[in-house]
Amino acid sequence: MDLGAASTGAGEYAELLEFDMDMDGFASNWAYCDRVSTYFARMISHNRSDSLLYSNLFSSALNELLETVYRLHAPSGRFVCSVARKAASERIVLTVPVDARTAEFYRGAVRVLNEGDVASRYHNALFTDGPLQPNIGLLELAVDYAARFSIEPADGNAIRLIADLKLEESDA
Repeated sequence: MDLGAASTGAGEYAELLEFDMDMDGFASNWAYCDRVSTYFARMISHNRSDSLLYSNLFSSALNELLETVYRLHAPSGRFVCSVARKAASERIVLTVPVDARTAEFYRGAVRVLNEGDVASRYHNALFTDGPLQPNIGLLELAVDYAARFSIEPADGNAIRLIADLKLEESDA
């Protein structure tokens, strides 16, 4: 664990926690999404004004991101999840191994999330017939948690999906 600045353009964000594992290992068990999100939430919530509420909100948000990665990733590579903080904001950076199809999914999903009218898109995605869209979890985070998303290339065949969350108001 490095307590310095987050390594991905986070500026003043201080890295709190990071895990790095082989994608094959992470994708071998759906329960890892819940376990990792619960652990991270407990570790970073202790100094929030309502640590239990914050832990629950953060765990739910991170779990949505991890479930998206669980479903959409390249067959192999390194998966990294890090959390950094700046005041009342958390930055989750997921380095996801991708192939061409998966990279296009993530680029397209972030483009949609930044085009506006996300609430309407989320509502339409929830109430359409057929299977849910693969970006439904990201839409939910944008609507319910006001998450801001960006994407950048990473070393090798990977992308960095960046989600900025503000789950409580700052006193500053």
